[in-house]
Amino acid sequence: MKEPENYSESSIEKISNKYQKVANNINAERKMNVSDQTVIFNLSESFIDPYMAPGVKIKGHDPIPFIRSMQNRSTYGKMLSTGYGGDTANMEFQGLTGFTLGLMSIPTLVAYTQVVPYHPFFPTIGMNFKYKSAIHPFDGTFYSRIEDYQRFSFNKFAYFGSKYKIYDQKKIDDNPNDSDFTLYYNALHQIDSRKGGQFISLLSIQNHMPYNNWYKHNEYKGKVFGKYLDNDEVRTSFATYVKGTEYTDKAVKKFINHIDNIDKPITIVFYGDHYPGILNSDLIYKYPIRLHSTRYFIYSNKYAREHGAKTKLDTNYNYVNTSEFIPMMLEQTDSKVTAYQALLTEVHKKLPAITINYDGGKGFELIDHETGKKVDQKTLTPEQKELLHDYELVQYDMNVGKSYALKNTNFYGKLK
Repeated sequence: MKEPENYSESSIEKISNKYQKVANNINAERKMNVSDQTVIFNLSESFIDPYMAPGVKIKGHDPIPFIRSMQNRSTYGKMLSTGYGGDTANMEFQGLTGFTLGLMSIPTLVAYTQVVPYHPFFPTIGMNFKYKSAIHPFDGTFYSRIEDYQRFSFNKFAYFGSKYKIYDQKKIDDNPNDSDFTLYYNALHQIDSRKGGQFISLLSIQNHMPYNNWYKHNEYKGKVFGKYLDNDEVRTSFATYVKGTEYTDKAVKKFINHIDNIDKPITIVFYGDHYPGILNSDLIYKYPIRLHSTRYFIYSNKYAREHGAKTKLDTNYNYVNTSEFIPMMLEQTDSKVTAYQALLTEVHKKLPAITINYDGGKGFELIDHETGKKVDQKTLTPEQKELLHDYELVQYDMNVGKSYALKNTNFYGKLK
């Protein structure tokens, strides 16, 4: 990341003081502490709304009716991914930290392996909680996750081969990966294991590529068409993928029904990390925004809503970056913020979504939250430009610079 203008210890201290005042103003209007709640960030492998795929038609019933219904009872929209057919770890990094890959200068950067391991500690939303865990029913070594979760000060990381058991391991037909039903069974086990608030990072694996005609009773075979599904192999792969999203929908429905019957506040941030790599990747130049837009929702259970959480945010955020999930979740749960989270709140509310350059060049792009159209950086107001520069300084400070905000201020909050 290129060093922003005026980067220094004093500039970071000024930013810390500035956004502590913003935090004080926000907190005067909020009543809840997020540390008293259960918050789940759920990365759903390769999950999109299948109807969003360009040129694709699906005959028969809707594969994801429950997740589609979340539009009416949750904060709901499209998440802007940095990858097509991959880049899972970067989506996770952005969600947990609030930093955006758009401000990095290397388009192929993998933050989990090229940034986080160089820091003894790295701030995440987990800092707000005394107990934080991650669950991934797969190999835990990919993207240096074992090492990174230690730097995030997580208390527990359950994966195949870890000292923590993955319960109720189930696969669906010939799919070699554990199902989303397994993931959510383990999530419920973790929720029930603690009385107070906690943070849980869920990483699914069920819908990971390839899509090799896994399901024995797949009614979508022969009913998926499209001008970009130009041969039987591709059509079969997409039909397999669609059936997988149907199983995800059923698993999510079962999980939501469970947490709605739990008498403690629970909020889940659900998002697909990227498109499945089935369509020809050359199409990303024809549909740059569409092929980088997955589905997300933020849902607070019945108990949380009865105790101050919103059903959905008041403003429509149809297109967001993963890095915006922290301030969105905190607003939905009416939770107080740190100075850093106040900065993220300002960035989310006053700037377009910040993501990578989808044309493949260096630099970042700004995407309008409502329309999904590109925003020219030259049209930003002086206030917006100052806010963007503050965000760049903070991101540079933590990812590349001297970590002044971490060492010398209480900018990120108490280290837990």
